[in-house]
Parts: sequence; C-alpha cells; structure tokens
Amino acid sequence: MSKVIQATYHDGNLVLDEKLDAALEGKKLTLILVESSEASAQTDQPVIDDAERKRRFLEFLEKSKQYSAKLPPDYKFDREEAHER
Repeated sequence: MSKVIQATYHDGNLVLDEKLDAALEGKKLTLILVESSEASAQTDQPVIDDAERKRRFLEFLEKSKQYSAKLPPDYKFDREEAHER
C-alpha cells in the first residue's frame, strides 16, 4: 500500500493532516520525507512551476534517446526466456 499524506513536524513528532486507516494499527511503516514546495519557498529554494517541470522532463527524454537500442520490428519480449538466464 502506498499513500501520500501531508504532515507537520512539531517538537520531534510528525502530526498527520489526516488519520490513517485502522488496519495499519500496530504495523511498522516506512516513511519517505519530502519537503513541500511551500516549505521550499520559505528556505529560498526556487519553486518549479508545472511548465518548467514539463520542459525539463521532455529535455530529459530527448537526451535519453541517445541510449536507446533499436530492436527489429518482429521482436517480442519473452519473460520466461529472460528468467532462464
């Protein structure tokens, strides 16, 4: 299960903006902390708008094309054959 939830760090604790499902009670969870863009703006880091993010992504795709391999038109991936190796 994966879920994105906002939280605020206060006095050594994360205070979630919403409650978690009761089924998670007592389970150990792995957290990945990402500072929100609002907080980034407060630390003098530039906030990237959607147009700039899209431009950077498309630029990345263009650069990554040089690492692509050309496959024959009749190529068909066979998972079983790949796992045999």
